[in-house]
Amino acid sequence: MPGLIAPSDYSQEPPRHPSLKINSKEPFNAEPRRSALTQSYITPVDFFYKRNHGPVPIVDDLERYCVDICGLIENPKKLYMRDIWMLAKYSVTATLQCAGNRRTAMSKTRKVRGVGWDVAALGNAVWTGAKLADVLELVGIPKLTSTTQMGGKHVEFVSIDKCKEEKGGPYKASIPLGQATNPEADVLLAYEMNGEPLNRDHGYPLRVVVPGVIGARSVKWLDSINILAEECQGFFMQRDYKMFPPSVDWDNINWSTRRPQMDFPVQSAICSLEDVQATKPGKVKVRGYAVSGGGRGIERVDVSVDGGKTWVEASRFQKPGIPYVVDDIHSDKWAWVLFEVIVDIINSTEIVAKAVDIAANVQPEKVEDIWNLRGILNTSWHRVQVRVGHSNM
Repeated sequence: MPGLIAPSDYSQEPPRHPSLKINSKEPFNAEPRRSALTQSYITPVDFFYKRNHGPVPIVDDLERYCVDICGLIENPKKLYMRDIWMLAKYSVTATLQCAGNRRTAMSKTRKVRGVGWDVAALGNAVWTGAKLADVLELVGIPKLTSTTQMGGKHVEFVSIDKCKEEKGGPYKASIPLGQATNPEADVLLAYEMNGEPLNRDHGYPLRVVVPGVIGARSVKWLDSINILAEECQGFFMQRDYKMFPPSVDWDNINWSTRRPQMDFPVQSAICSLEDVQATKPGKVKVRGYAVSGGGRGIERVDVSVDGGKTWVEASRFQKPGIPYVVDDIHSDKWAWVLFEVIVDIINSTEIVAKAVDIAANVQPEKVEDIWNLRGILNTSWHRVQVRVGHSNM
C-alpha cells in the first residue's frame, strides 16, 4: 500500500531494550523481566511486550499512507492520517494481554505449541487516537449499529504485516460491528502510546486497540477496514486463538467447533518473586498484577503463603495516591490493577495468588483443568516456590 512497506526479511528491525527476555528472534517476540513489569502502573514502551508475526513494517511516506474502508457499505473511503487527526482525540488507558501469557507454565503440564511466554506478555498503556465509532460514521454507519443496510455485521482489520501462517498474506482479525460502533467500548484507531507516536514494534503509524479483548484482535500497521457479513476468515480467527478442552489434541481437533476467543478471563500473577525464590526468614513483599476482560474490574486479590490453605487479601491500586474503587469514575475500567501485601515467611513454602473480578469470576486452581493444545488463557492460580535459608547463629 502507499507509504507503508512490509519487508521480506529481518534486516531492518527496530532497536529494542537489551533487558527484554527474547522468546523468539525472527519474528521478534519478547517480554520484560517480571520484576520490572509492575514497577509502574503505566508500562514504559521499552518494557511493553513485543508480539510480531513477521518482519516489522516500515513507513516510507506518512503523507501517502492511508487506510481503505470498504466492504458492505455504500460509500467506500480512503482515510489519510490527516483525516484521522481531525477527528476528536481520545485517550484510553488499557491493558493489552497476549492470549499466550503464562504459556510456559501450562507447557510444564503437557507440551503445547506456541511462543513460550512467561508472566509478562502484557502491559498497560495510555492509547490515544480516534474512536472507531467516529471513523465508521464517516462512511455512513451510525453509532450503536449492529447491522448495516447492506448486511454488514463484523468489522475486519487487515494489516500490512505479512506472516507465514497466512501463507505470506496479511495478518487480520475482526470484531462485531455492534462493538465497533459503540463509543462506550472505547475501540480506537490509535496513533499514540503513552503520549508519543507509536513506535514500529507497536504499530506505527496506526493500529487498532480493542480494550478488554485478547491482544490478537488489536491489529497493528493498519492497511484496511472491511465491513463483512461474517467474522474474519483469517488464520488467527479461525485456526488459532480458540479455547479447547483438555481432551482435544492435534489428532482430533476440529477448529470449526469453537468460536474465536475475544474477552480474556480474570488473571493475576506475582511479579516480585521468581518461580523459585531464595530468601531469608522474615517479611516478604508480594506484588503483582490482576486484570479481567470486558471491562470487568477486580473485586479482590487473595494471597496464600501456605499453598492455598489460608488466604489474606492484598491491597489493590492503580494510580499512585488514588484508592482503587471498582466502577469509580477515577478508575480505569480497561486497565490492570496492581496488588501488594507484606507476608511473614518462616520456612520454605509456596506462595499463591488468585484474583476475583466484579462478576465473581475467579481463577481456576489447577492448570490441568484448563490445559489446551495451544496453551492459551492460562489463568490458573499463580504459584511461586520460596526457599528460606536459615543462617547459622
